[in-house]
Amino acid sequence: MFPEFRDLITKLKTEDAHFARLFDKHNELDQKIKNMEANIELATHTEIEVLKKEKLHIKDELYTILKKYG
Repeated sequence: MFPEFRDLITKLKTEDAHFARLFDKHNELDQKIKNMEANIELATHTEIEVLKKEKLHIKDELYTILKKYG
């Protein structure tokens, strides 16, 4: 995610607790969605879509923070 900001992401994960929490939540949601789509975890199509929207919202927020510092 955002390879052009790799160094800044590394820095913010250690210096900005809010950014670190968002980043971790995004990764957790990504893995959960992958598990659901692979039928490792049971979920309805609607549940998956809700999680995808939440993940996208977090990604947008992360990008906004990166643009602010980048």
